[in-house]
Amino acid sequence: MKSKKTLFGTLTLSAMLALTACGGGNTAATTDATTGSGASTTPAATEAPAEAGVSGEILAVGSTALQPLVDQVGQNFMAENKDVTVQVQGGGSGTGLTQVSEGAADIGNSDVFAEEKLDADKAAELVDHQVAVVAMATVVNKDAGVTNLTKQQLLDIFKGTITNWKDVGGADQKITIVNRPSSSGTRATFEKYALGEKVENVPGAIEQDSSGTVKQIVADTKGAVGYLAFSYLDDTVTALSYDGVEPKEENVQSGEYPIWAYEHMYTKGEAEGATKAFLDYFMTEEVQNADVTELGYIPVSSMEVKRDAEGKTVQ
Repeated sequence: MKSKKTLFGTLTLSAMLALTACGGGNTAATTDATTGSGASTTPAATEAPAEAGVSGEILAVGSTALQPLVDQVGQNFMAENKDVTVQVQGGGSGTGLTQVSEGAADIGNSDVFAEEKLDADKAAELVDHQVAVVAMATVVNKDAGVTNLTKQQLLDIFKGTITNWKDVGGADQKITIVNRPSSSGTRATFEKYALGEKVENVPGAIEQDSSGTVKQIVADTKGAVGYLAFSYLDDTVTALSYDGVEPKEENVQSGEYPIWAYEHMYTKGEAEGATKAFLDYFMTEEVQNADVTELGYIPVSSMEVKRDAEGKTVQ
């Protein structure tokens, strides 16, 4: 006959195994014919799901443009699910996509479609969860003396053809470019939709990994210019109109303001366990109508236009 001590140990081990089984694993994804990468699962906002019994650790890595939103939603999710830990790290969209593809992260946060950064076979393994839209604006130091730039002027500045703000109607100040690294989804979005082409860093340009650091440098450096997600905009920098169109949410929703992208949270295969519960929570009305809008993002459901991975407008 087993002793009470042995029986207690057996029951405790069984309980631990049962709790472990609640964690999330992933299975192979199917390819979505519309995007060309992992299947897109972007449901309309729903009522908050019951999360009883959810437990586990979630690591989300990647886009710094998306990071403030994932941070806040993660904190709220943990407050409602005491047995879940959500850890959010930056590093850029390319880093996030690489880490989720390699299994080093549960979620890869990205401002771009996976196939824009990964080989087709690796992108096809990922499932795309589009949780919001991020819009971006060109920002300058408040003493630059400009409020609007055309597409051509902006391209000439980032290619180094225009080097002084007086050449575009601003102050007599040397232009200092503050760029994001090549792995950044924010940079990829800005180059694609604002400049129309990829550009190399000009001599003297500053490169920074973090959107927060970009904002600080632009705010503190006379003549500086960079680009930021709407969620980072405040009165420390001047956000510029683009071809006469103001960087406002309603102009993004209508498609008039073109510098925007979907915010993706990729998983390798279909999400399960705590990861699935977290992504489901992201799409609830509570999050979409509060956290998403309050932090300067736009719910996908409110967009009047849609884009595919090539940037083409689709129905």
